[in-house]
Amino acid sequence: MSITIRPALPADVRGINALVEPMTHTGVLLGKDLVSYYEAVQEFLVATDEHGTVVGCGALHVMWEDLAEVRTLAVHDAQRGTGLGHRLLDSLLERAVQLGLQRVFCLTFEVEFFSRHGFEVMSEGVDPDLYNQLLRSPDEGIAEFLDLARVKPNTLGNTRMIKQLDREI
Repeated sequence: MSITIRPALPADVRGINALVEPMTHTGVLLGKDLVSYYEAVQEFLVATDEHGTVVGCGALHVMWEDLAEVRTLAVHDAQRGTGLGHRLLDSLLERAVQLGLQRVFCLTFEVEFFSRHGFEVMSEGVDPDLYNQLLRSPDEGIAEFLDLARVKPNTLGNTRMIKQLDREI
C-alpha cells in the first residue's frame, strides 16, 4: 500500500474529521468543530492511501517567532505500527525547520513516541516577556503551553513536552 504525505487541502477536512472524531470519544484527542479544521487547514499535513483516503494527519501551529505546537497527530488504526506516525511527525518537524523555528511543543499521552523524536518533558518556565505576550492569545494550545490555571488541573493526564530543533532534521 502506497501512502503519500502532503499538505492538506480543504477537500481533506472531512477526512481529517472522520479520522480524528473516534479518538475524541476515548479522550486521546480533543474534539473540534468542522469549521475549526477548515480554518486551520493550511497547518495540516495529511497521509493518504492510493485511493485518496486520509489515513493520517498532523498539524503544526505556530505560536511565536521561534515556537510551534504539533497538534492533532493521528493515524488510522489500520496504519498503526507501520511507521506512518513517525513519518508524519518527521514531516511536521521538517516544516518547522523550514519556517526557521527553534522549538516545537506538544501536549500528549504518547510520551515514549515523542521522546524517540527528541522531545523532553517540560520542566522550565517561559521567559517573562514571552509569557506576557503569549498570555494575550485566546488559543487553548498556548494556555496549555503556559500551564495556565484555566486549562489546569490537567484532568486528561497528558504531558507537556518540547523539542529544541537543529537546523537540519
